[in-house]
Amino acid sequence: MVIVIGAGAAGLMAAGRAAELGAEVTVLEKMNRPGRKLLISGKGRCNVTNTADLDDFIKHFPGSGRFLYSAFSRFGNQALMEFFEKAGVKLKAERGGRVFPESDNAGEVVRALIDYCRAGGVSFRFNTPAGSIESKDGRAAGVTCGLPGESVFFPAGSIILATGGASYPGTGSTGDGYRLAEGLGHKVNPIYPSLVPLEVAEEWVPPLKGLALKNVRVTARFEGQDLGEEFGEMLFTHFGVSGPIILTLSRVVGQALRRHKHSVGLSIDLKPALPADELDSRILRDFKKYQRKQLKNALDDLLPQALIPVLISLSGIPEDLPVHQVSRLQRQRLVELLKGLSLTVVKTRSLHEAIVTAGGIDVREIDPRTMESRVIPGLYLAGEVIDIDAYTGGFNLQAAFSTGYLAGTAAAGRG
Repeated sequence: MVIVIGAGAAGLMAAGRAAELGAEVTVLEKMNRPGRKLLISGKGRCNVTNTADLDDFIKHFPGSGRFLYSAFSRFGNQALMEFFEKAGVKLKAERGGRVFPESDNAGEVVRALIDYCRAGGVSFRFNTPAGSIESKDGRAAGVTCGLPGESVFFPAGSIILATGGASYPGTGSTGDGYRLAEGLGHKVNPIYPSLVPLEVAEEWVPPLKGLALKNVRVTARFEGQDLGEEFGEMLFTHFGVSGPIILTLSRVVGQALRRHKHSVGLSIDLKPALPADELDSRILRDFKKYQRKQLKNALDDLLPQALIPVLISLSGIPEDLPVHQVSRLQRQRLVELLKGLSLTVVKTRSLHEAIVTAGGIDVREIDPRTMESRVIPGLYLAGEVIDIDAYTGGFNLQAAFSTGYLAGTAAAGRG
């Protein structure tokens, strides 16, 4: 008997794979239905993987990429896409190699995984939270679940722990896997939010909520040192900033905030395609075009409407100044702001809003070829409960599917 704890991406793949290989499989899930986090991933569209090659995949997992080499080699993005296409989920690739269902419906992905499990005869026990993993003679032996008014023991020859992390707790990811692993002697590295929005100090930001900026470059800096740089799309919110490039930068920003307990700067290059001198020439052309207008009405070709009063205010130039009266020094100030609009990050948002959880079960205690625990034989780890996290773009879900596939294969005795 193979017991899988958790019915998310990793757990469903692990259960389906073990059953496909002939194992008797039971999935224990604390929530009332499977795949709840999958259903909301990618804003309900479910970015299942990325078209990047293997080496690129590894690079997208800072600190833990090499650990995943076997998993991605055995069951990588091409194999996953073939799996879903065979299951009737047609896929499409978008900007940055992101792969989604053609329908933009995460429900299709969840249904395909459930059908995969059902086809192999997997049994599901919902509303069944795992209380502890039991061992016998140094080997995983079963799972004790605390149900209302009773305690139930599920014996097992192999156990796959795939409870997810601690982000989006409303979907069932409340960090249970860390407690279960620690109870068996596993080392759990400190957890923290990753791929998470950032809160900033500037008071001019909240009124811009909902404004998206495309094709901008954002650089994170701490005490004069560049921490990271990303190009693409970002979004202003009522508390700060979000969007793809902000989420990617949030890992290094969060690390700096935790390490130094001090704010981190963001510099937004609103016109990264134009060097400063070319941008100045562009502004001069716009001023000539709108020579009879005031400054506040002469920047429409350069900036989103909502951002114009912000830039003018930060520049210190009177908004009603006719553009033909704007001095060279004032124009230089505008260029400086356009090439480096500054924000002060004071904190990341909480794990409740993080797309993934960084930290978790130490990869040094897991066999990367099988996902079997080096601490407790017969226990396998899969998905976000492990200390693996990637940048945005479908890489994290691929890791969940790949580690789940390996764990299911090995737990069924075929690793």
